This record gives sequence, structure tokens and C-alpha cells, in this order.
Amino acid sequence: MRRRFFPSIPQSITVFAFWLLLVDVVDMGHVLMALLLAVLLPWVSERLEREFARLGELRHLPKVVLMLLWDIVKANITVARQVLGPNDRLQSQFVWVPLELTNIHGISALASIITLTPGTLSTELSEDRKYLLIHCLNVDDPEALIAEIKTRYEAPIKKVFP
Repeated sequence: MRRRFFPSIPQSITVFAFWLLLVDVVDMGHVLMALLLAVLLPWVSERLEREFARLGELRHLPKVVLMLLWDIVKANITVARQVLGPNDRLQSQFVWVPLELTNIHGISALASIITLTPGTLSTELSEDRKYLLIHCLNVDDPEALIAEIKTRYEAPIKKVFP
């Protein structure tokens, strides 16, 4: 009976506590809302389809992180030049990137990396998880952009998230 109403006591306690911390007020209304959320959220999350992370070769991770940090610095400079320059030179567009990654955690890492790099933004993942739609502030050659993303980021991420 307890398991049916409270699938995860630690999660319920965490939800309750975080709600009260978020609202920063402890009164009857907020306590009742925290209780309601503490009952409902674990119950709902238990029914979600879960896909657990499988990790592969973590030795590739530092290389990806260093490459990302360098790319963020370069992209900030590039975007600053583009934004301060004439707007008619910008060729923003959406590009569908075909994915070889199948692990949702790897796809999430790739989407996050793309979004962290100034000038690009991950916007949508196709339902079959085979394409990632990204928006680019300025792209001359979409095919070259796709090739760069696949070799620079997707290939090492595939080794970390097989």
C-alpha cells in the first residue's frame, strides 16, 4: 500500500523540501502544495520510460571538455565580430544534423555542447532520435558544419556514451 502511494520516499522528501526552499515561505498553502507535489511527482516519474546511462571510454572526456572550452572562446570572438559587423552578412539558418548516436544521454551531451557554443543552438530532436535540428547564427556551408559537428563532437561522445 505504501509503495503504491509513495513509490520513492527519498524523492518525496526531496520534492517537499525543495518546494519549500523555492518558495522561501512556510505557510499552510505552501506546505499543502509541497505535500501534493511530494505525492504526485514520484508517482508520475515512476511511470516514465527510463533509459539508464551506459558509459564507455571516459578517457575521451577530458579531450572533449578542453576542445569545447577552446571552441567557446573562439566562438565568442567570432560572434562578437559578426554581431558588431554588418547584419546583412549574417546567414542564419536551421540545419538538420543526422545522428549516429543512439544513447539519449550522448544525444543530450551533444545538444548541450552545441547550445553552449555561442552562435549555435540545439532546437529539436526528431522523434526517431536520428536528427538534431540546430540553429546557426552564420553558416556558409551547412554540409561543412554537419561534418565538423560529427567529427569534432559526435565521434568522441560516441566513445563516452556507446
